Amino acid sequence: MFNKNIKLVLAAGIIAWAVFQFIEGNIMNGISLILLSGIFILFYFKNEFILLAFLQLRKQNFEKCQKWLSYIKNPSSALIKKQEGYYNFLQGIMVSQSNLTQAEKYFKKAITLGLSMDHDLAMAKLQLSGIAMSKNRKQEANKLMAEAKKLDKHGMLKDQIKMMKDQMKKAPGLSHHQMRGRVRR
Repeated sequence: MFNKNIKLVLAAGIIAWAVFQFIEGNIMNGISLILLSGIFILFYFKNEFILLAFLQLRKQNFEKCQKWLSYIKNPSSALIKKQEGYYNFLQGIMVSQSNLTQAEKYFKKAITLGLSMDHDLAMAKLQLSGIAMSKNRKQEANKLMAEAKKLDKHGMLKDQIKMMKDQMKKAPGLSHHQMRGRVRR
């Protein structure tokens, strides 16, 4: 809707107006304006388009989720750091169905920028683990899966982690000797 800095300027202007209303004796107007400024402050920290995209993701409506994300034109200037992390996290989820290389870039950037909640970070690392496993990088996949398991304190990803471990055991991996032979050729 608005750039992050515009939201703060609007909130400051509304608070100034609220102070004026308090001075004039219009207490209810002042309180209403303080609450209105709270909306702009909330949307500074929680971007409205990312919230709407998460809502559509929960409904498994990927097209609408992508539509809401497309409203964010320049994420690095429009969002604060954590929001940009979630933007990349959501983009990674959207792209993971079709382009694993692009999804890997999005998830790595999301982890670098930071995610507020441990289970979101665990989910990003688990996704990266799956991508690494599909690209036959088993050691990296194991490392990322262990990190995801450590971050999943409430056991929300327990089943997915177990399923991923089972798939890794079944995956045809090359022995150390076979890998050395491949490098020489």
